[in-house]
Amino acid sequence: MFQSTMYSGNKVKDYELVIKQLSALLDGETDKVANLANASSLLNQFLDDINWVGFYLWKEDQLVLGPFQGLPACIRIPNGKGVCGTAVKERKTLRIEDVDQFPGHIACDSASKSEIVVPIIKDDQIMGVLDIDSPSLNRFDETDQLYLEKFVEALTKHL
Repeated sequence: MFQSTMYSGNKVKDYELVIKQLSALLDGETDKVANLANASSLLNQFLDDINWVGFYLWKEDQLVLGPFQGLPACIRIPNGKGVCGTAVKERKTLRIEDVDQFPGHIACDSASKSEIVVPIIKDDQIMGVLDIDSPSLNRFDETDQLYLEKFVEALTKHL
């Protein structure tokens, strides 16, 4: 059974702990949807100052909404469109300080002001993206990016 943890306030140590929690939570489970659902829930309880966290899955040359925590979201995102589609096309993490300044941003929730999107790549194939939105400008920094990429790397082993 999962036990909620009080985090220390040390960002690096807390990210390392949440990655360990993810691995323990998913150990032995092979169902992709279940693992993505638990991963989004874990991040939702871990991260502060966010209003949406979840996954889009790569299907038929587009991103399709997967497990998430937050308000209802856009269901389909074309390759190369918005922050999520651009992260897939460029195959790299995008950290956007102000989504209103991102050309072609897709506003699923008007409260979102900043965003980070981490592509999920396994065996050189795009599987989808981790997408996290915040109602604050410039919410995500280099530490968030580094450890969310490590989180996705750990998650990918269970997909």
